Amino acid sequence: QVQLVESGGGLVQPGGSLRLSCVASIRNFGSRAMGWFRQVPGKEREFVAAISGADGSQYYADSAKGRFTISRDNGKNTHYLQMNSLQPEDTALYYCAGRASAYTNQYSQYYDYWGRGTQVTVSA
Repeated sequence: QVQLVESGGGLVQPGGSLRLSCVASIRNFGSRAMGWFRQVPGKEREFVAAISGADGSQYYADSAKGRFTISRDNGKNTHYLQMNSLQPEDTALYYCAGRASAYTNQYSQYYDYWGRGTQVTVSA
């Protein structure tokens, strides 16, 4: 039974930091590309970051570059999103996702498994 569970969201002031975690009950975790997406009401789901299952390489949306870091711990079947310098525009429901493929992709339709989301709210 495949299950992805995000945690670590919350309310943070502008300029603050959060670290999101995603624990995946999934076979061959270490060989899968894993990612983070976010969504706000009225907008399509937006790619944030992904990490390869082939070589651990990281890919980021322009909005995330320089502020966010994706990482993984294959021994724990967990991947993370460290978010620094958060801004109100980062407010969204953040979803973790996994692929059958080892290769990163920015499009949500190429991800096979999803968590239910964790809310990040950036506000004073």
